[in-house]
Amino acid sequence: MNPQTITLLSFGHFDRGFLEKISEAVAQEFNCAVSIKEARLDLTGFFDPNRRQYNGDQLLKEVHSMSINTSKKTIGLFNVDLFIPILTYIFGQAQLGGPTAIASLYRLSNEKYGILPNDDQILERFKKEIIHELGHTFKLLHCYTTTCVMRSSTYVEDIEQKEAQFCPKCRNLLQSSL
Repeated sequence: MNPQTITLLSFGHFDRGFLEKISEAVAQEFNCAVSIKEARLDLTGFFDPNRRQYNGDQLLKEVHSMSINTSKKTIGLFNVDLFIPILTYIFGQAQLGGPTAIASLYRLSNEKYGILPNDDQILERFKKEIIHELGHTFKLLHCYTTTCVMRSSTYVEDIEQKEAQFCPKCRNLLQSSL
């Protein structure tokens, strides 16, 4: 077992069972301990009234400042609409090779696209996004393998097409960075 720890830092109202399922998937994929912590943050200062979204760059910096010193990596989990200045929206963001990432559930639900709710589907999408962003913190870049979790996802349909696992090439790169 890898002695490293990944912390899932929950901002908002997430069901404990939902977070535990994500924790299990992250622990399995990264072969390390995963802890779940709750955090509080007034999001008002991160809201851009012109875009009616939350600034991902600023939230990433804030999560970094709050990151748990005993963790190798920390990912902040949100349920708000995120953006960065050059993109209309993002599912998540990470510091490449750094200790911190963020991911949001907001645009992953079927209801946003006029489709009936599906709890299993939203869980799978969020797992993939979290593993993807954490992959970036371990220096992994976007992959061109269709099913690799590190493939770039512009749309929710892109997330659907990939697995919640690394392809063999990305797995080898991950192992060398661990």
